[in-house]
Amino acid sequence: MSRRTVIAAVDGSAESRAAAQWAAREALLRGLPLHLVHAWQDWSRGFAHAPFTGTDTAPGDTAVTRHWAERVPRDVADRLREDHPGLQLSVEQVFGRPVDVLLSAAGKAEMLVLGSRGLGALGGFLTGSVSMPVIAHAERPVVLVRAGERAEDEMRTGDGAARPAQYRDVVLGLDLTRPCDEVIEYAFATAAARGAALRVVHGRDAPLVYGYDPAAVDPGHVVARGLREASALTDALRPWRGKFPQVDVKEQCVVGRAADHLVDASKDASLLVVGRRVRRAAIGTHLGPVTHAVLHHAAAPVAVVPHL
Repeated sequence: MSRRTVIAAVDGSAESRAAAQWAAREALLRGLPLHLVHAWQDWSRGFAHAPFTGTDTAPGDTAVTRHWAERVPRDVADRLREDHPGLQLSVEQVFGRPVDVLLSAAGKAEMLVLGSRGLGALGGFLTGSVSMPVIAHAERPVVLVRAGERAEDEMRTGDGAARPAQYRDVVLGLDLTRPCDEVIEYAFATAAARGAALRVVHGRDAPLVYGYDPAAVDPGHVVARGLREASALTDALRPWRGKFPQVDVKEQCVVGRAADHLVDASKDASLLVVGRRVRRAAIGTHLGPVTHAVLHHAAAPVAVVPHL
């Protein structure tokens, strides 16, 4: 399989179907093939749940379990071919632990797309026993899509030929202490593929004041710091503006918790992009506090891009 492939994990759930639809749209935008991966385990010794029907198979009924397992990716693929006639699509079913299967698949992909149960219209995601360790350990971008996510949710409504519908902004959360190329490039490339603007949000903490220190709250000091950080943000983005001149970039330096500002920005975004530092330790979630908060509260799909 070429690394230039979008991979979507499917398991028969509503959230995985939404993720597959999002992945299909993204693959078409980027001119890439889509590969569906279904990881399954044989639970027949205890019970097996048959997707789409809500029925349970009898213990030991391996043939029935396999039948339903094979139907999952086939049904999703049939629907995608119907909805997206020009899509280059392939399907793979792999026997094994879902986390292991998806991490292996992610290593061969442009990006891996996962579904997640939503907590409500603006309530974020439920990242469970499969999605969280995959996000935490994958070394390629992972996109999390909420059940019920629709193509029109990513668009601003137009008013006809004079002002056609267009994609909402792609929002990038950028830490100026570690402005990683992998994260910035992914955000710019995504905005370019959609013809969308890119809004780059850098958050900084308000100055701490211990006792009475007039200098700490001096308005001139605060303004000067804000100007320095705005200049640093412009400098960090300058080479990427040159590589992606078609992307309209909006720079935003804000005071306060970065996660709060990103969650708020996600309400009017087609995609929220954040970074995750690669850590090789096998134990732990390896997600920073901003990424962790965004995954639980963002209103738009979230792309987590690993970086060194």
